[in-house]
Amino acid sequence: MDGRIYTQKDFDRIINRVGTESIKWDGRERVFGKADVIPLWVADMDFETPEFIRKRIALRLEHPILGYTYRGSAFAGSFAGWVRRRLNWEIDPSWVTFMPGVVAAVSVAVLAYTLPDDEVIIQPPVYHPFYFCVEGHGRKLILNHLIHRDGRFTFDLDLLRSQITPRTRMLILSSPHNPGGTVWTPEELSGLVAVCKEHDIRIVSDEIHSDLVFTPNIHTPLLKVAEGFEHRILVTMAPSKTFNLAAMSTSIVVIPDKGERKKYEDLVHTLHIGMGNVFGIEALQAAYEEGDQWLDQLLVYLKGNREFIFDFLRSELPEVEMMVPEATYMTWLDFSKYGMAQKELNQFLIEKAGLGLNNGVQFGEGGNGFMRLNFGCPRSILEQAMKQLSVALKG
Repeated sequence: MDGRIYTQKDFDRIINRVGTESIKWDGRERVFGKADVIPLWVADMDFETPEFIRKRIALRLEHPILGYTYRGSAFAGSFAGWVRRRLNWEIDPSWVTFMPGVVAAVSVAVLAYTLPDDEVIIQPPVYHPFYFCVEGHGRKLILNHLIHRDGRFTFDLDLLRSQITPRTRMLILSSPHNPGGTVWTPEELSGLVAVCKEHDIRIVSDEIHSDLVFTPNIHTPLLKVAEGFEHRILVTMAPSKTFNLAAMSTSIVVIPDKGERKKYEDLVHTLHIGMGNVFGIEALQAAYEEGDQWLDQLLVYLKGNREFIFDFLRSELPEVEMMVPEATYMTWLDFSKYGMAQKELNQFLIEKAGLGLNNGVQFGEGGNGFMRLNFGCPRSILEQAMKQLSVALKG
């Protein structure tokens, strides 16, 4: 361990990412048509990757050979210890397998457990790669729209029951929800599992944001409420959002059933995508072994950012309605009271406000009039962004 104690000042630090081939910063002109917008879009943070992780990678680099490497027991063991401490979730390390990324894990699950023309359910508005994970493999997409109620999303289980057919094989869940930041309650998850269990529909649960939950909310891993149905559940997680490690391409897949895990791993072997990289392994293990104190400080800072946006909008721009996220460092903003068409809204924010946000329609039906804003950045950047938004909308 590096012995460093992280404080709120560590997250105030401005780090210049321009010229590092950062998608978020160096990709601005390609995505937004201009390079001078404040980028509050793609879901990585502008905070430094913790020093204890970088030191672990540097230590491995001291060995002069970077040959083929396998994942030892610490890979699954560090993750099992992490979820025991952070989520009060006991898992068997043998349940754990590897994927380069959570989206890749979802995509492989679709290939492993469904056939062409099978039906797969997603719940829009939702993380946009889910769409091509289904349709890109020739499966039929079923849209089980979420209900926006009391400032958060909830499931429409009556609609879900009406949509299930003999060809329905899988439901892909975003938990906590992206882009809304909803933390599903145990009761909500139990209700969803009950419907899927009744019809033997597998659930693939993307829980990549499970570490980024604001008190008093508590993340419930889906497997904790799936007693008797564990053999039809796959959970995928990663340290990439929590510790700003997306470039390490290292994620976790949890499959309790031995036969189902073998089916998944056999396909991974066939596709030859299970090797991973040695630095991703080191980064994951360092994060899960040493990351508690850093994460505790990060959550305090992100909660402050969330409250800053809410207070600013309430006092300066009450027409912009904010779905206050219970988790994640994204917020779902409703601009519909301004009466702009979605394309006009997107261009207005780019050209007049100088902001690069995620277009709400990217997340499917229910996204019209909305934009997703990433507040995982130093507060001074967020303050400037809100000032620019206010000037533009009031002008």
